[in-house]
Formats: sequence, structure tokens, C-alpha cells
Amino acid sequence: MNLNKDIFKWDHYSDQPHIIKDKQYKKQLRKKYTTDYLKLFASSLVMFPLSILTMKLFRGSNNSQVSRDFYGIGVNLDKGDIQQKLIEELQATSLLIRVPLDDIKNIDLYKKFAQSFGEDKNITLNIIQSRDTIENKSLLEDNIKVVFDTFEDIAQDYQIGTTINRAKWGFFSVVEYLQFYKTIYDIKQSQYQNISLLGPSVIDFEYHYTIRALFNNYDLAFDKFSALLYVDRRGSPYNTQFLFFDTKNKIDLLYALGKLSPKIKDKQIYITEVNWPLSNTAPYAPTSEKECVSEELYAKYMVEYFDIAKQSNKVAKVFWHQLVAPGYGLVDNRNNQIRKTEAFYKFKQMLNNTKG
Repeated sequence: MNLNKDIFKWDHYSDQPHIIKDKQYKKQLRKKYTTDYLKLFASSLVMFPLSILTMKLFRGSNNSQVSRDFYGIGVNLDKGDIQQKLIEELQATSLLIRVPLDDIKNIDLYKKFAQSFGEDKNITLNIIQSRDTIENKSLLEDNIKVVFDTFEDIAQDYQIGTTINRAKWGFFSVVEYLQFYKTIYDIKQSQYQNISLLGPSVIDFEYHYTIRALFNNYDLAFDKFSALLYVDRRGSPYNTQFLFFDTKNKIDLLYALGKLSPKIKDKQIYITEVNWPLSNTAPYAPTSEKECVSEELYAKYMVEYFDIAKQSNKVAKVFWHQLVAPGYGLVDNRNNQIRKTEAFYKFKQMLNNTKG
């Protein structure tokens, strides 16, 4: 298939791709993977009921006190050097950095950025897929080796792909992701065995995609289990979806899927992206205004979300998305001004309340 660079466009306001406007292109790609969608349906038909029946049977780690590393935060190369001082003020130790494969030419800038936070940080790299690396295995192999070689002494955890259930991010079926991941997994196994790969990075409460990714015939494994677990963008994390599934129950169900899957090594969940969109921040907010919340509610929901995840004993880390972003972050940088929101100070307080 000929690649159309105009189809995948980046929205620099909300830090995500634009929705694909070429409906014929999407239809053509999805039709190609009809068989995989049937497999997704069949596996969900079996595993959804089983995981629901067993979700309350699986117990977590029973840690009485989480460490400072539990409270992760996303930082981005394009948000500027103010982030180093902000991270120092927060005393955060777990950082997630996006590395887009379509920007591989600037890999040294990402390395310098990661190093700028100091040697005491635990860096997780989020390897962002591009359509050309999904379709071109040789290109993917070359690019991922560059990433692993560049960050060999800096990062041990690598989230492979993101938001795999949204076509605008490049994947049109779970099998495309599995092939993508398998390519990277094989390289890791043969040359970089000391690093950890995170996946499958499904966003929202769309666990049928997670099921398809966790129950497959590919010779692969996820060292750590990642999810982008947004729970209720219109309200409290205590709100329910489908009558029953509040944040706690969504974590319990996700954890059950990880326990049941032979593909997951570390059964604890790594939540690598979550936030709420902020009111009156268009076009920076990643959703429409009706999903947005005030800064006061944003701070309240953030604290509640971390508390729920912590008390579950099933979540290893939560990475808040992200430090600097006017539409959804802890700091607003519009008009070249740095304004720390209430949530920034609440995040700082949560870190200060840990034992280190």
C-alpha cells in the first residue's frame, strides 16, 4: 500500500493525532483485517465472562506503603526546559517520555532531554508508532535498535506503542500491533535482554482489544502490563460505566485479565496515561467542552484516582499525563507564562506524603 503522509496529521495543541478524515482509507484498512476482528469478538466472548467471574478472586501485592516511584508524570521534549525545575520542585522520580519513531532523526535530543533530569530518575520511554514503521518491518528494526542503543544506560522500561485501539494513532487491528510488538520483542530477546517491554497499551475501557492482545498465538510476552486507563472524563473516578464498573472494578477486571493471560510476566498494572480535560482551554483540551472539568475538580479527581489505584494493590505505577499542557496538565504554559494549577500542588503533596 502506498503511504499517504497527509492522512496522519499531528495536533500540536492537544498532543495527539487528528482524527483521520479519509473514511475510505479507514474502511479499506479495516476490511483487510476482518478475520482479526472476528478473532477479537470470539476471544472476548470467552474471556470477558471468565475475567468478570474471577476478578474478585485475585488479590494484589498487599503493599502497605507505596514508594515515591508510584507517582509518575509525563514530560515532553517540546514543552521546554522549565520542566526540569518543576520536576525538581515536585521531587518526582518516575518520568515517562514520548519518543516518536517518525522523529528518529532527533534521537540525540531525546537522550539529552532524558539525561537533563538527573541520574536518580526512573525513565520509562513511550515508543510512539508511525504508520511507516507499522508497514515496514525493516524500518522498524533499524529504528528500534537506534532507540535501544541510544538509551541503553538511561532507561530500562519501554512502552511499545500507545493507544493501539485508535486508528488515528496508526494501528487498524490488534494483529498489526502484535506483529509490530513481535518484531521489537525478538530484537529485545536476542540483543537487549536486560530491558523491559510494556504493552499492550490499550486506551479507555475497551478491554476487548486488551483481550485480543493478551490471548494470542504469537511467541511473545509482555514484561510489564500497560494500560491507558481513562475512567470517566465527565466526572468522578467513583462514577460507574455499564452500571458496575467504577475505577476500582475496572482495575480489578484488568488485573484479572493479566493474571489469566500467559503473555504477562509482571501481573501488576502500569497505568501509563490518565488525566481529565480542563474547561475553557480549547483548542488545547483533547475533548469537547462538555467533557471538561474545572481545575478544582481536576485536582480532586486526580487525588481520588491515585488513592483508588494505590489501595487496589494491583497497580505498580500511575503516570499522570502530563506535567506541562494547558488543556490537561498540571502546569499551564500559555502566553509564555508558567502557571502551576491546584493539581500541581496536590501532586507535590502526594509525593511528600510517601516514605521515599
